[in-house]
Amino acid sequence: MTVLKCIAVDDEPLALKLVETFIAQTPFLELSCSCDNAVDAMSLIREKQPDIVFLDINMPNLTGMELARLLQEQPGPLPKIIFTTAYNHYAIEGYKVNAVDYLLKPFSYEEFLRAANKVLQLSEEASNQIQSVTADDEFIFLKVEYQWVRISLKDILYIESLKDYVKVHLEDSQKALLSLISLKALEEKLPSSKFMRVHRSFIVSLDKINAISKNSIFINKTEITVGEQYKETFKTIVDKWLK
Repeated sequence: MTVLKCIAVDDEPLALKLVETFIAQTPFLELSCSCDNAVDAMSLIREKQPDIVFLDINMPNLTGMELARLLQEQPGPLPKIIFTTAYNHYAIEGYKVNAVDYLLKPFSYEEFLRAANKVLQLSEEASNQIQSVTADDEFIFLKVEYQWVRISLKDILYIESLKDYVKVHLEDSQKALLSLISLKALEEKLPSSKFMRVHRSFIVSLDKINAISKNSIFINKTEITVGEQYKETFKTIVDKWLK
């Protein structure tokens, strides 16, 4: 069963507790953490990389709407936003930042569940965009536009996240392949012995790395920065290579 990680953000303790309770009683949701302001939420979203953020709008210092706009400017996959607010005049603005739903307080569990189910459906549709077809993981089929394209794993240089899409950069090909799937979903399908996520927005083929520096990987002429949270794992791999 698909389980979606959630973060709840609300500066009203009772409203925050209600969302936490609704998450706890929904089998396909898992609460990663909660907080009472959007500033802390920004850091937590980067750290936890949730699938859903239940986000209040009217909060001090940084509003939920402002946080949603900032998230859109960040590289890498975006969590799905479900706004929770007492004010209905934000609805149109909410859809401008690609919010999945807009729950008007006080909302019932039925309304909450309907919104969560929308994200579940989107997540399952995205996971179905890729199929692994051999036990040896020699190739995958990736849905590109309206076709299933066979991609040999040995031809992949690196994979780049573009919000809800991935861009697969291939050897001996000037044009990368674009597919509607999250980097996280694709990462789960790739063999960890051959591919490694080194940044919130990049997965690299370990066999294609030409050079490394303290904070970067070089594949052909492309430099890819190793993200802070991935440095320790990548260092373990590098130490094995240099022995």
